Amino acid sequence: MSQGGAAAREAAKYQDRGWAWMVLVAAVLLQGLTLGFPCCIGIFFTDLQYEFQASNSETSWFPSIMVAVLHAGGPLCSILVKQFGCRFAVMLGGLLSGVGMVSSSFCRSISQLYITAGLITGLGLCFSFQAGVTVLGYYFVRWRTLANAMASTGVSLGFTLWPLLSQYLLDEMGWRNTFLIFGGILLNCCVCGAIMRPVQPASESPLQSPKPGEETGRRAEEAQLSNGASSPRPELQKQTRRTACFQMLQKHLAFDIFCQNKGYQIYTVGVTWMMMGFVLPHIYLVPYAIQNGVEERRAALLISVIGFINIFVRPFTGLVSGHRIFTRRRIYLFSLAVLLYGLSNFICVISAEFTMLIVYCIILSIAMSGIGALTFQVLMDVVEMDRFSSALGLFTILESITLLIGPPLTGLLVDITSDFHYVFYTSSFFLLSAALFIALSFCALQKKTKLEKTSKVPLDNRCRHLYHETSTEPQSESQSPPAVVYITSI
Repeated sequence: MSQGGAAAREAAKYQDRGWAWMVLVAAVLLQGLTLGFPCCIGIFFTDLQYEFQASNSETSWFPSIMVAVLHAGGPLCSILVKQFGCRFAVMLGGLLSGVGMVSSSFCRSISQLYITAGLITGLGLCFSFQAGVTVLGYYFVRWRTLANAMASTGVSLGFTLWPLLSQYLLDEMGWRNTFLIFGGILLNCCVCGAIMRPVQPASESPLQSPKPGEETGRRAEEAQLSNGASSPRPELQKQTRRTACFQMLQKHLAFDIFCQNKGYQIYTVGVTWMMMGFVLPHIYLVPYAIQNGVEERRAALLISVIGFINIFVRPFTGLVSGHRIFTRRRIYLFSLAVLLYGLSNFICVISAEFTMLIVYCIILSIAMSGIGALTFQVLMDVVEMDRFSSALGLFTILESITLLIGPPLTGLLVDITSDFHYVFYTSSFFLLSAALFIALSFCALQKKTKLEKTSKVPLDNRCRHLYHETSTEPQSESQSPPAVVYITSI
């Protein structure tokens, strides 16, 4: 009892005060360094094509792998955080991302770039970003919502500054030396990680304690092992390994929720489909502008405009969507943002003049801010919070698959047609169809739920958690944050 009280006092010393605000500054820098970094890759698209004599499809695999690994590495990062802590994960991520970009500067083929900048750097960015967000939960209790909102501004700052720096270094030094400098810049993630002192949670939270099913399974295993004389030891060992593997998959990848919860199923399929077209403008906008006569510096400015607008619009969107009148309507706000994103692409089809592209970037940024602010809030609405981590693990892995294959397939289409307009046609097709699918499916699901309520038919598990109200009251200082947190770059 005294040991628990000592842990609570030790945790309370750091929460919401003093060093916690230094950790918040480090988290802002981390989000700018990691999540904002992939947005600048499109600036190097034309140079990499020329250097390696690669097609649009071959070149686009490089940013696709980076972004896909950044999303899919969440479950692996959570295991790393659980075993070694957030500081270790952030510093390891900084080391990997730095080494990956330094190695990229020496690549002699586009396939080598897939491994160095795509896989190694992407995994490093994932570790640093995910662990950097997780640690905020340990340092902030009363001001946790404010801390997460302030940390997210780092993404917009990264979106604004990385393209400008990339274009300047590219003009002055070429892409190889630029990648070398990027490696040094990303090593600063290690400095941010060093600031994040380990904090012992005050007490074990319900999410960190064993689930009843897990405890029952563990006791059954122990009973079997204690009476193991009646069955061969190798069989027991295999069964134990299978049980442990199943429990790990159940914890990090919620296939049972996907099968039983209709709302989660619709939302996951819709967002996964949406991701086929979501990232295309970020990769192809700069080469499209350059091909249509826009100066390279001005073309790089387009991505910075998107990031700059995000700084102001994303917090406002989050504030508006948090109002109680939108409690059961956030899914439709999300669909509206996706619809606006898809419709905005037609501006690029109509005209490639710089002024029209600026208008396009402003509208795109507004839509993108809405998507970014609502994605995880809607997921919290459709899934119970005690299973949110595992639901988000499956969610991020599925969307990473379409993030991986979308740009190369679109690049192949551009190679065949020699027309960049198909980038924006393809993006609009996936976004508009996803918006309509999500909105209409949830509308039908809500009507079905109302009919079942009026006829007094018990709801099944698929509809029971269509919307789950989450308390916005601050947690007590004795309660530690969730052990696993996944965040993506939307």
